[in-house]
Amino acid sequence: MITLHLSSKGFQINSRMVEFPVSLDVLKDHLTKNYRTLKKKNNTIFTWDDLGILAYSKSGELIESIIIELQLETYDFSPKKAFSGIFHYNNQEIISYYKSHKNQHIKLFKNDDSGALVSNGISAWFDMNEDTVSAIEISAYKPYVRWEGIPEDKYKIKRLDEEVITFEDFGFKLSVIEELMYTKELLKPQFDIHEFAKWYRGREIDIDEEGYGPIAEVEQYFKDLPIPKRLAEEVTEIYQDGGNEIYMNLAPFSGGAVEYWDIEHSTDAKQFPNLKKATLCYAKDTIYDEFIEMGIDTEWL
Repeated sequence: MITLHLSSKGFQINSRMVEFPVSLDVLKDHLTKNYRTLKKKNNTIFTWDDLGILAYSKSGELIESIIIELQLETYDFSPKKAFSGIFHYNNQEIISYYKSHKNQHIKLFKNDDSGALVSNGISAWFDMNEDTVSAIEISAYKPYVRWEGIPEDKYKIKRLDEEVITFEDFGFKLSVIEELMYTKELLKPQFDIHEFAKWYRGREIDIDEEGYGPIAEVEQYFKDLPIPKRLAEEVTEIYQDGGNEIYMNLAPFSGGAVEYWDIEHSTDAKQFPNLKKATLCYAKDTIYDEFIEMGIDTEWL
């Protein structure tokens, strides 16, 4: 049985200390060597099916986060069994601690935008399904930083003195923004929800309270954001994943449940002459066939 413990000493697996980022070899030694690997566009995911544990790595070697799956999911990388081990926080069962201290905890970390239990540089973030904890993510704690010196016009939508792309489908536009803004870094400024909330003057945006679904001002920002037509040729692929930066900035605590922005129409794809590949998970069923007919190599995530 796997025993996890987060305390003032750090994070332990079976009484052995683990620091992030942790090498895959160390994690194999702490858990078991019986895992499978799935490479995504921006991450490599390691799955311990019998343990109910996932690990995410950007490099394929160093693990940035460990996910404890308490409820079974149906993704291709999901463990085949739920976690049945022991997980303590400061010598108390972690879920019981979280629920009994939830109100105090949220107040305590009001300004860190993480919603996590934090100890000795490690955070435990809780994914909720109604009132049930469905998963716990363990990673290095990124402390809250007060944003200062944000240019007054940084997130002000500016009219471009060049031809821009007109979109009919917002879900498709978001996939294009993911590619141009976060993957290729051609679309500026790169949007950060926490910075935007500090910059925005229309009202106070409370990410802790509102980040579980679409935040209207953020959604409107991306709807209004002009994309130069000259960048259309740079889009050779769109890749949808619940962990995409665009979705995490629209609804940071959604846990990847972002069906709000499904692609419903394929018409916009005609404006991207070099778009040859699409990986979909947030799109109507008809989009797959329509993309195939347009000569786009398409698959479901």
